[in-house]
Amino acid sequence: MAEIPGGTVDLRDDRRGTRWQAEIAPFLLGRYPVTAGQHGAVTGTDPAPSASGAAPVTNISWLDAVEVCNLISVRAGLDQAYSHDVRSGEVTWDRTADGYRLPTEAEWQYACKAGTTGYRYGGIDEIAWYDANSGGRAHDVGGRTPNAWGLHDMLGNVWEWCWDLYDEEVYGAYRIFRGGGWAESERGCGATVRRRSHPTFAIDDLGFRLARGAA
Repeated sequence: MAEIPGGTVDLRDDRRGTRWQAEIAPFLLGRYPVTAGQHGAVTGTDPAPSASGAAPVTNISWLDAVEVCNLISVRAGLDQAYSHDVRSGEVTWDRTADGYRLPTEAEWQYACKAGTTGYRYGGIDEIAWYDANSGGRAHDVGGRTPNAWGLHDMLGNVWEWCWDLYDEEVYGAYRIFRGGGWAESERGCGATVRRRSHPTFAIDDLGFRLARGAA
């Protein structure tokens, strides 16, 4: 995992016309999205069988992703970050836990930009798999140039689930995902692009990346 330094990040919601700034404490973030091989090693399943275990795991819902975070934490001897009340459906994040978790969307955007100020941290064909160069499929992680903090596939290849609710008053339990995927247009692969869906939603260009609090 990469060590991400603390700082601040400016976020916006174009739908509501709001802008805000978030403080980011130092944290750890996976250099790659979670792969099918990593997922299979802890669950014994592959929700989207692919030709390579090095491809990002896809067809995984937000609820699946938080469960996998917990499974990986247990395997590593760490505290589970999440508890899931099956009756209410509520997922609670224990912010004192040292285990694996999803990044917040502020952490995700801050790490994606890696100190840059533009829409993308490099030329799109060098950093991302998207609809014009992906050949209609996800690719093994790490095949494109990383950002300045050593993070690969932050844009393109697969969208990535984040922890945050999108807009609870309007969309209820919908959660945010970021980054663009292999089927996305060039315009949709940018550091500030925000999408959302129900936590049970799963599709073939949506995965996730592991985060942890700083050691």
